Amino acid sequence: MGLPIQRPEQLDVVVGRRLYAGNVTSVRRFAVLEPAAVFALIVAYIWELRRPYPILWLPILGLMVVSHLARRERAEALGFRRANLRECFREFAPALAFLALLLLAGGLLCGTLRPVGWDNALASLALYLPWGLLQQYILNGYFFNRIGALASRRAAPLIAAGLFAGVHLPNWFLMGVTLVAGYGATRVYRRYRNLYFLGIAHAAVGILLFLVVPDSISHHLNVGPGWFRH
Repeated sequence: MGLPIQRPEQLDVVVGRRLYAGNVTSVRRFAVLEPAAVFALIVAYIWELRRPYPILWLPILGLMVVSHLARRERAEALGFRRANLRECFREFAPALAFLALLLLAGGLLCGTLRPVGWDNALASLALYLPWGLLQQYILNGYFFNRIGALASRRAAPLIAAGLFAGVHLPNWFLMGVTLVAGYGATRVYRRYRNLYFLGIAHAAVGILLFLVVPDSISHHLNVGPGWFRH
């Protein structure tokens, strides 16, 4: 029996389907490789590049910004917006206040509260706010959005929180905190999509942990090689 003869239009459909399938595979492969590469760069910076090249974090951040520009993702869509900020405070501020009182009370009872005046504590909080916002942008604005386009709705927060905890190696204390808090942050971000509140909450919790948890446990909140020096 001879091979079935396909008409030109049938061949065009077959070729088109193959090209489409190949393009989809390439796009998906790039969608996986991009956040994986950024994560690898962040880990390399923490462990190897930070001491000799302390400002190398700027080009890494620049790569993430270029990724947003290439996808035409606006800052408001990423979560840099005032929308839902009031709702976030209304829903979560009481829990944050309770956590703060609980940590401070625990520090007083255990005698681990650092002898830092309120003025210095507030100044430290103000300085920590940009760092908290940056970390929440990296966790949610970049990684969670990239992972959410690839993984299921249930898996995406777990994967993003796992990566967030992973960059805090080998500080087991921070890894545990960031795994739980990172997962919670992704859930809040998914619902309200506001990075400002998450940045404020991140800074508040970070300062509280610094004030209350002794260096014998927190290693002065250092990660990477700095963990071994404290």
